[in-house]
Amino acid sequence: MKIKKYELSVHVQEELARRKIPLPLLQTVLDNPQQVIPEQRGRKAYQSQVDFGDGKLFLLRAIVDESQLPPTVITAYRTSKIKKYWR
Repeated sequence: MKIKKYELSVHVQEELARRKIPLPLLQTVLDNPQQVIPEQRGRKAYQSQVDFGDGKLFLLRAIVDESQLPPTVITAYRTSKIKKYWR
């Protein structure tokens, strides 16, 4: 599956459904991340602080392999541990 400039791995598609992360929210983070952080194996974490509708902020992280064309989103998840990942 593709969204705009990115390919979505089968794994991330399963995780979006399992973790109840709306695809438009992921697209927003990919298009306009508040931060892009280097990760393991040359991948990057596109991340933004977002409200999932309950008034509480979470960090939505999308792990992207930019070495592939188009760049491939490997996984995505939200966490309440913003301080752990925020740079």
